[in-house]
Amino acid sequence: MTAVHPRRELAGIIGHTGARDRYAHCIGVSKPMRCDIDRDIIHAGQFDVSKTFLPDGLSGIERLPFLNAGERRLVSQIQSRTFANIFGLVERFIAAKVLELSHGPGNRIALEALMRLGSALEQQEMFRRIERMAAAGMAEGYAFSPEPDAVASVVLGKSMWAVLALICHIELFVLAHHRESIDLDPNLSALCKDVFLDHWHEESKHAVLAELEWMRENARVTVEQRERAIDELIDLLAAVHGILQRQSQLDADYFLRICWRTFGPDQAERIRAGMLDAYRSWSIVSGVAGRFGDVLGRSITPAQHERIGKALALILS
Repeated sequence: MTAVHPRRELAGIIGHTGARDRYAHCIGVSKPMRCDIDRDIIHAGQFDVSKTFLPDGLSGIERLPFLNAGERRLVSQIQSRTFANIFGLVERFIAAKVLELSHGPGNRIALEALMRLGSALEQQEMFRRIERMAAAGMAEGYAFSPEPDAVASVVLGKSMWAVLALICHIELFVLAHHRESIDLDPNLSALCKDVFLDHWHEESKHAVLAELEWMRENARVTVEQRERAIDELIDLLAAVHGILQRQSQLDADYFLRICWRTFGPDQAERIRAGMLDAYRSWSIVSGVAGRFGDVLGRSITPAQHERIGKALALILS
C-alpha cells in the first residue's frame, strides 16, 4: 500500500490553522488514500502464527516476565482479537454520531469532510474480517463480552460534547499507538502491520475532524451544559474501564485454558492483572496524555480539569 507516511500526513493537516483549511485538507488527503480491504490490506489471506499479532508496547507483556516466547506470542494473539473487536465496536458509534452532525447547506467543505468519516463503516468491516481470520487459527473458547449495539446506545445517549470528547480521545490514542509501538516492533505480523497502518491513516484524518467538531460544540454550549457534559464524559470513561475489566478477565481465563502448561494461583493472578493493566494503558491512560489533554485543558476550567483527573485516578485505582 503506497502512501504518504501517516506522521507526515497528520503534520500536514494540523499545519493548516484555519478551520476551513483543515476541513479542506482532510478531504484532500483522503482522496488518494481510499483502499480496497482485500487488495491493499488482507492480500496475504492469513496471519503468520509464528509472529505476534499485537506489539509488545500494547500487549504489556513486560509485566509477565515468567512467560516464555511462545506464551508471550499467544498472549499477543488473544489480545489482538480483543483489539479488533473493541475498535469494531468503537467505529460503530462513531459512524452513528457523524450522522447527527450538521453544518448546514452553506458549508459544503465541512459537510464533505464529515461524509468521509463514513469510512468508519469500512473500518468496522476490516476489523470483523481480521477477528474471523485470527479465530480460524486459534482454539475455540474466546469470547467478547460487550454487545456493540447496546454500547453504542449508551454512548449515543450522552450529550454531543461528551461523545465528541470521547471520540477525540479514542482517535488520538490510536495515533499514539502507532508512534510508540506498532511502527517500531520487528516481530509483528506483516498483515497486522498493514491493518494497523490503514487504521492509522484513517484515524489521522478523523482525529482532526473530531477535534474540530468537539471545539465547535464546546464554543456552542453554555457553562451549565459543559459542566453536565464533563460528568457524562467521566461516566463514559468509567464505562470503558468496566468493559476492559470484564474483557481482560475473559481473555486471561481463555489464555489459561488453552496454554500448554499450567500456572500456579499467583502467576494466574498476575496474568489477569497484566491483561487489565495493558488494556487500560492503551485505551485510557495513553489517550488522556498528549494532545487530548492539551485540548481538554484549553476547553475547561482548572477546577473542572482537576475534577476529571481525580475521577480518572479513582477509576484506575
